[in-house]
Amino acid sequence: MKAPESSLGKDQLLALYRQMVMIRRCEEQLVKLYAAGRIWGACHTYIGEEAVATAVCAHLRPADVIFSTHRGHGHALAKGVTPQELIAELMGKVTGCSGGRGGSMHLFKPEVGLLGTSGIVGACIPLAAGSAYAAKLLKQDRIAVAFFGDGASNNGAFHEGVNMATVWGLPVLFVCENNLYATEVPFAQVAKNPSIASRAQAYGLPGISVDGNDVLEVYRAAEEAVQRARSGGGPTLLECKTYRTRPHSEGMRDAGYRTAEEVAAWKARCPIKRFENVLQAEKVATPEDLAQIGAEIQAVIDEAVRFAQDSPTPDPATVADHLYSAM
Repeated sequence: MKAPESSLGKDQLLALYRQMVMIRRCEEQLVKLYAAGRIWGACHTYIGEEAVATAVCAHLRPADVIFSTHRGHGHALAKGVTPQELIAELMGKVTGCSGGRGGSMHLFKPEVGLLGTSGIVGACIPLAAGSAYAAKLLKQDRIAVAFFGDGASNNGAFHEGVNMATVWGLPVLFVCENNLYATEVPFAQVAKNPSIASRAQAYGLPGISVDGNDVLEVYRAAEEAVQRARSGGGPTLLECKTYRTRPHSEGMRDAGYRTAEEVAAWKARCPIKRFENVLQAEKVATPEDLAQIGAEIQAVIDEAVRFAQDSPTPDPATVADHLYSAM
């Protein structure tokens, strides 16, 4: 990880750190709640991949929109969903961002530009392209971002969405979080060309591959891609090589398809620890400063859990609400 760019001041650097730690602490709390039987349904955590959502969303405005995957907690938090709304949603409470109806895989808050996470692999790609097309037609100054995994890059939606966005020069950023596995299937076994960024050449758009565990490298690449989209330069395919250090979903096995040594090696490349080393080496923050930030964030998470636990569950009489447009 390179030293901070001169264009990034202390406040910006610490904001990146705070966001990553916020995501990590929230996810760690969700792991505990799932184990305690307080979370219903699936729970796909983002632990180990925090640098990507943090760095990309740092360049987005409130009007910009994002579309995400089944592993979308980090994107939601980085775009403006609060820990209270996220935790309450996973606990099935009315105060959740989807009213307690969506759970882990279906987070939604258009007020902050989160237009949905989805368990349908690759769905976010054409949705982001469509949103960017709408922005172009309406002459709105906003861009769209699709976050997706390596498995989605073998989906037909990837071809259609990227091709359409490139042909029409749409203001969209395609962010592939390549964590090496589609559920438990190694990407190298299902793709003769494992370089997702290199696929961009066939479609005629820039393809950039970065270390997804280096928040500053992702930040620089995303900055260029976002500026390109805003200025009318069209889409970018950004491949962020990263790794999830938890099972695919809580409750699933974490062995048999990857080795303990591989997981340990990636844990040693933790994006938060690496950034802490840079912040201390550059005298941006002391170990005490970082510990204080961690304590402040943990207090926020603890309060969010209390908020969620105290919130009511949806009234069964409203089960049909939001299914159809009111006449």
